[in-house]
Amino acid sequence: MVKNSFISVITQEENREENSGSVEFQVFHLTNKIRRLTSHLELHKSDFLSQRGLRIILGKRQRLLTYLSKKNKVCYNKLIDQLDIRQPKTR
Repeated sequence: MVKNSFISVITQEENREENSGSVEFQVFHLTNKIRRLTSHLELHKSDFLSQRGLRIILGKRQRLLTYLSKKNKVCYNKLIDQLDIRQPKTR
């Protein structure tokens, strides 16, 4: 499915079991969860437990992205482009 295709995009040398703990894969997995929760919350506006869960997941993803940006800027930029997470700043 989508996860399997993204795992192969990240690295070709490693197998899936080793790669599922990588920062890139974790960010990808959290992004999928965020998108699912966002669509759920559009229908159920008063689901406060899901809103709390969404904020927790957003914080985890932000911490992982901060770590990745300090560790490897090229990989960070590539991941941001692939997942279409950031919006360009307009001033």
